[in-house]
Amino acid sequence: MDITEAKKRAEELTELLDKYTYQYYVLDNPEVSDYEFDMLMQELKALEAQYPELVNPASPTQRVGGMASGKFAKVEHTVQMTSLQDVFSLEQVDAFLERCREQLKAPEFSVEPKIDGLSVSLEYEDGILVRGSTRGDGFVGEDVTANIRTIRSIPLKLKNAPEFLEVRGEVYMPRSSFFELVEQQELMDEQPFKNPRNAAAGSLRQKDPKITAGRKLDMFIFNVQQVRGKEFSSHTESLDYLRSLGFKTVPTYKKCTQIDEIKDEIDRIGTERVDFSFDIDGVVIKVNDLSQRDLMGATAKTPKWAVAYKYPPEEKETVLREIEVNVGRTGAITPVAVFDSIILAGTAVSRAVLHNQDFIDEKDIRVGDTIVVRKAGEIIPEVLRSVKHTENSVPFRLPDVCPVCGTPSVREEGESVLRCPNVECPAQLLKNLIHFASKNAMNIDGLGEANMKLLVDTGLVKSPADLYSLEKSQLLALDRFAEKSADNLLKAIENSKNAELDRLVHALGIRNVGQRAAVLLCDKFGDMDSLLAAGKDDISAIDGFGDVIAESVVTALAEPHLRELIERLRQAGVNMTYTKQSTGDDRFAGLTFVLTGTLPTMKRDEAKKLIESFGGKVSGSVSKKTNFVVAGEDAGSKLVKAQELGVEILSEADLIRKTEE
Repeated sequence: MDITEAKKRAEELTELLDKYTYQYYVLDNPEVSDYEFDMLMQELKALEAQYPELVNPASPTQRVGGMASGKFAKVEHTVQMTSLQDVFSLEQVDAFLERCREQLKAPEFSVEPKIDGLSVSLEYEDGILVRGSTRGDGFVGEDVTANIRTIRSIPLKLKNAPEFLEVRGEVYMPRSSFFELVEQQELMDEQPFKNPRNAAAGSLRQKDPKITAGRKLDMFIFNVQQVRGKEFSSHTESLDYLRSLGFKTVPTYKKCTQIDEIKDEIDRIGTERVDFSFDIDGVVIKVNDLSQRDLMGATAKTPKWAVAYKYPPEEKETVLREIEVNVGRTGAITPVAVFDSIILAGTAVSRAVLHNQDFIDEKDIRVGDTIVVRKAGEIIPEVLRSVKHTENSVPFRLPDVCPVCGTPSVREEGESVLRCPNVECPAQLLKNLIHFASKNAMNIDGLGEANMKLLVDTGLVKSPADLYSLEKSQLLALDRFAEKSADNLLKAIENSKNAELDRLVHALGIRNVGQRAAVLLCDKFGDMDSLLAAGKDDISAIDGFGDVIAESVVTALAEPHLRELIERLRQAGVNMTYTKQSTGDDRFAGLTFVLTGTLPTMKRDEAKKLIESFGGKVSGSVSKKTNFVVAGEDAGSKLVKAQELGVEILSEADLIRKTEE
């Protein structure tokens, strides 16, 4: 295929992928399977690898950015990203409408839900997304273009677009994605995000776009900031136009003229918001006619032609009946309030986490108290305060010993969390086993919480290593297992022995070591023995690591119980080496490569694996022993040093050609 044919096919693939992406992420109506989509994406990647000149910012392959950036560049907003004046009562809404009627003739209003997320600007030149930036202070924000590209509902290229278009919208995290993220954070004993808005903001501002991509963010567009080559007379007209371009606009907007219509719409949205898949924190009421907006003008911070009505937070009193004390996977001892059930944001609530002893002391929470509870971000129940103690109540203290195994609890310096230090504590055992068998770890199908609890309660499993000595007769003796389910579980356990080493490292449950960190550790050390022998300095030198993670790894791997577990897993036949993908072609054997800068289509770890698959070695520094430096955009001092030493410089295309010669 020559360049002309390749260009034509790349354009066809781009159009198809954009269409299918829009159907999947905006319309929720996919036309093709994930596999078909992936095959088209792989074909486009291959074409762009063969002809790098075909790569452009609007290509679907460019949604996930390259290497992590050190910081976000500042962006000065040409059009100020103003905030809205908040109102908190229908009387204040009346007052706003009256002001509009005093200045305008028969004003019409657009009423729409106020999405609770992070305000972002998108800029398009000739239909191509060129920049995404946060609101910041309204005048200066941060350039988050690489992360914005990972949000699938945002079009990278617009058809029939104006010469220039800047739109504003709200990046948010759907509730389902939020719950999934919080579950992962709690499993890893990390501080979970409090609500979807905080999760969205924290996810969009990740320095590594790959992390943002995994957070499943979404975006609603609600405004045209500026446009060249197109004119609008009303706000709703502009929203209709944006929707026709392929944007995911704010889900509902209604034109109203009478106060009763507006109040009915506020009530309707307020009633239905519990069924939304996303959070809202109010309703926005805007003058619809754009020329009338110009007449009303704005203050230094807010437009005079719009207000945001905020729903009052729903708080209810209830009686605290008990404070449960739970033990997590890493030994964290967490108090949980158990109170008389109340209805908040449409659902029954009877429990809320009390975090730690400091939280309880600060609010002076005691069993028997009348407490006030609300849902933070309308998602997670939280205890706001105690309003009344019962007679003879006493302050609550977390136990000095683990409530499960009786081991004296400890509070490490610099931490607010109380922990059980006993790694053989039954509470930790069950949660560690569930984590060990989970999809992102050893992926043992059929070992969910119920089955795992049964194995633990019957004494069949006291360690992850015990899973590999289970016998069919033992399973058949249990109520939950029949012939087929027992066979399936044993097969899944046997298959897990071949899991990549990074899955095992993740499954061991080392504090601060998630999936990505496990991969980096295995990339660095290659096998379990090398990892066990690694020192803190060796580990902290890994790109993206630091002293905290390195200390966690070294401390955990030095513990006798973990060493014993690893040895038992080894004896059971569990894989202890990190398999480098090999082509059987050692053409790079004895050659050392250095990667620098951002490559057009490949992530750095992809280029590294490609080189290693042909027997080559990838080094982190340039020396006289370096054979090739593969340089991409923004290559720095490594490229300069290579030029000084006379080392041959390769582009990504050069590297790929060397693998195909």
